[in-house]
Amino acid sequence: MKIISGPLSMFGAKVEIAAHEKGIDFELVMTPFDQLRGYDPKHPDVLRINPKRQVPVLIDGNLEIFDSTQIFEYLEDLKPTPALWPAHPGARAMARQLEHCSDEIYFPHIVRLMGLENTPDDPAAQTARNEAWQYYRRMERVLANREFLAETYSYADIAFYMAQLFGARKGAPMTGETPNLLAWRERMTARPAVRKVAGAMAGYLASIGSAVPDFLVGLN
Repeated sequence: MKIISGPLSMFGAKVEIAAHEKGIDFELVMTPFDQLRGYDPKHPDVLRINPKRQVPVLIDGNLEIFDSTQIFEYLEDLKPTPALWPAHPGARAMARQLEHCSDEIYFPHIVRLMGLENTPDDPAAQTARNEAWQYYRRMERVLANREFLAETYSYADIAFYMAQLFGARKGAPMTGETPNLLAWRERMTARPAVRKVAGAMAGYLASIGSAVPDFLVGLN
């Protein structure tokens, strides 16, 4: 199995963590990344497999797929144990929804903050931060009586952990106003699979002179 990702790919990191949690052996291919040009020129396999021209891409024999959520589903079918979707249908549906919301509801606000790190008073930045903080408060309530977002550790936790990491990087960090979330993040950061992938990203950030979020300091 081969996973094609990038050193600052949130979605690629999600897939890496999931594969490590499953104990699946894979070859990791990091596409070249430049602060000015991003991922251009694109990796040829990424161009060939993904019409969106984005990582991650997974190649397993004759199978070639893209999109982190679709890759999650494949990994779960390929190796059901340990399970990363809850067993109960209702909890599983909630986990899938939360994974989707991390990518499609929360993360777009963080995308809007990219490039506005040095202009925190910009109205667009203020709106994006406020929306992110509203999402944190929602997840704080979800975690009021449980350790993980969908009762048991799942892809929903992996997705939101990586998304909030970028929130912390881009000016929308979690604060003491959401203690349940902060405790959840500590539990997540302690997991070996998460430490391995997030630590590598922290090391890359340090190597290019970018700030490393406080909760990742010492992992690289």
